[in-house]
Amino acid sequence: MADDIQQQFSANSKELEIDKLFRALVKLEGSDLHLKVGCPPYVRVNGALRALNRGPLDAEEMSRLVMPLVDCQQRRRRIFEDEGGVDFAHILEIDGRRWRFRVNVFQQMGQVGLVARKVNNVIPDFKTLNLPEALANLCTFSQGMILLAGVTGSGKSTTIAAMLDWINHHYRKHVLTLEDPIEFVFTEDKCLINQREIGMDVRDFAVGMKHAVREDPDVILLGEMRDRETFETAMQAAETGHLVFGTIHASSAASTIGRILDLFPQAMHASIRSAMAFNMKAIVAQKLLPSIKPGVGRVPAVEIMIFNPTVRKLILEENDDKLPDAIRIGREEGMQDFTMSLKDLVEREMIDRATAFEYAPNREALKMALKGIELRESGIL
Repeated sequence: MADDIQQQFSANSKELEIDKLFRALVKLEGSDLHLKVGCPPYVRVNGALRALNRGPLDAEEMSRLVMPLVDCQQRRRRIFEDEGGVDFAHILEIDGRRWRFRVNVFQQMGQVGLVARKVNNVIPDFKTLNLPEALANLCTFSQGMILLAGVTGSGKSTTIAAMLDWINHHYRKHVLTLEDPIEFVFTEDKCLINQREIGMDVRDFAVGMKHAVREDPDVILLGEMRDRETFETAMQAAETGHLVFGTIHASSAASTIGRILDLFPQAMHASIRSAMAFNMKAIVAQKLLPSIKPGVGRVPAVEIMIFNPTVRKLILEENDDKLPDAIRIGREEGMQDFTMSLKDLVEREMIDRATAFEYAPNREALKMALKGIELRESGIL
């Protein structure tokens, strides 16, 4: 393990050929770098992919660019060969500032490919990210689970980082993160923060959680809820007095319930619903939208479902289709649906109306909301 860590730092201290592309990504203020054989390098800027002004990559150049990153650790190379893909972090100093990139190298149609996400090393606050102030209230819980839902690239990790940093500035707690790989590196303020990277500091999430119960954490970040085992261990931590954060791929707060249940056999659904009802504190879903405000690339549309008695009752009774109504009538408790969020963004001139309707889950509801007309609730109790 010590040799692997030394190899990583040594590799990051030497200029690699691929670092020129990482520098271009930073210079263009892009978020992602895409490399594919037969295509020029692409960068994502404000949500749109743009090709760099150069020729396509061939297989030989791709191997020359990417494989030194993989080969700098023996374990990384083994995972790539065994599984056909590997995740890791790459650190590069650019103009005196250290930048961190979340890298995925993979095989596709017999060729090597790469996608890298630039991670800001300064953690923005809620105001900077244009996030609802209600998220701060979720950070005050002492135990339970909070999930961030959304598709890849919707800003889930950034929002969780902002929430953890809010805790860091307001409480004296021990924060433990288990990440694959580490994205944001926190600067301790009031909290003691330990960050463990899967594959670097600990073998896998299961072993990391086994260790975690002996490490006296108050707050745990578990990263992505990819499978049944990860969700079960996260729920157990929430049940035993920890505040647990995680992410999940789902399109809305309400649909997250079904996404979680899909991880389990039908015979376990009743017990999982009970565990969620009594241990989940909130589900936050978000989408990133192109902004019209000068200097702002993208802004989040955010849906917040807080597990109040109404929401818990609906989940226990398997009335998931009524959860959107519960969100709409829970605004005084800090809840909001995507329609409310889109309306707010339009009125604050953060996005235009065309964008709002493009991303609206219910265009008619948004049209009425922008006219000041609210839908009647359908009687959910």
